[in-house]
Parts: sequence; C-alpha cells; structure tokens
Amino acid sequence: MDGPVAAGKSSTGLLLAQRLGYLFLDTGTMYRAFTWKAINSGIPLEDQDKLSRLAGITRFDFVPNNKGGLSPFIDGHNASAKLTQPEVDENVAIVARVAGVRQAMVAAQRMVAQQGGIIMAGRDIGTVVLPQAELKVFITASVEERASRRYKQLSQKRVNINYDIILADLKERDEADSTRSISPLRPASDAIIIDTEKLTLQQVVDKIYSLATKQ
Repeated sequence: MDGPVAAGKSSTGLLLAQRLGYLFLDTGTMYRAFTWKAINSGIPLEDQDKLSRLAGITRFDFVPNNKGGLSPFIDGHNASAKLTQPEVDENVAIVARVAGVRQAMVAAQRMVAQQGGIIMAGRDIGTVVLPQAELKVFITASVEERASRRYKQLSQKRVNINYDIILADLKERDEADSTRSISPLRPASDAIIIDTEKLTLQQVVDKIYSLATKQ
C-alpha cells in the first residue's frame, strides 16, 4: 500500500490487517527509528557515506503490538517512543533520501515480507520493495483534504497548529517525495488507485478488503 503523506495508510492498514488476520508494517517507522539513531550517534546528517555505513550495521527487528501492527526495534531497543520527537520530524526526509539508507531499509522490509500475511505501507512498496506483491494499492486524496484530516487529528489531541502551516508542509513533503531521484513516490503500473477524498475510513477498508479476498 503506497500513497502520499496523510493519505490514511496507517489507519487503513491497521484496520485491514485486523480484519484479514494479518500484521501491518508502516515502513515510515523504520526511517524515523533510524533517523533517531543517526541523530543520537552524532553523525552529520548531510554525510551520506556515514549514514549509509551506519544503516548497513543497524539491526532492525519488528515485534507485534496489541494493535495488530509491528513496532520497530533498532539494535534490540524499542524505538516506538522516539518516532515523533521534533528532531526526528525535522530530519527524517533528509535521511530517507540517502540511497544507502534506503537499500538497507528495503532489504529489511523484504525479509519481513517473506513471512507472509502482512500489509506493508510506504512510498515505494509496490514499485521497489515488493514489485511481485499479490495486491498493490495506491491510496490518495487532494492535499487540501489531507491537510484537513491532519488538522482535525491534531486538534482532537489538543495540539495547537495552523491549517495553513499543515498544508504548506504537506505540499513540501509531496514535492520531495515525488521528485527525489531514489524511489520517487508514484503508483506501480499495476496498482489499483483509490481516491479517498469522498470515502470514509471504513469504506476504504471495505474496498481494499474486497480486492484482497478476490486474489
């Protein structure tokens, strides 16, 4: 399952995994966990060679949690609590552009997929990580709709943030994801594209469940 940021991949993936009896992996958590490690290792994030070497010696494990998802463990430590730290938010896009980092992530993701019974979400799952996946789905919505959803989520958590700031951030991240030279965001040629603009979360889950059970 691929799609732009805030398209609802995690919410959809978790509910779908519960319904199918699968596990769910949001590959973005891996990049966040590694970004946290890189920051705390003192490596300059502009040094791509050092980041690539660090990624090559990092051990990634994934442990099922009580929500049906897989929590990222990095070098044996649960990194879940580190994923939303401000410094991680600010730097994950920089780290994720490094070819050596992405190669290490893809290798780890493919190892997890070999176990079967998994829904994997990200930006390049259908195009790069699992090109032979039985079902590829690309979920999307307009950037304005995605910004509105993110604003509502944060407001419910009583986080004070301006809608225009969220919108600008999503536009910037969309541009970075779709234009990077390594694994740009785009639907696989055989992916089924689902526009969630006018669909509820449950309707999206129902739609993909129907596709999955026809495989």
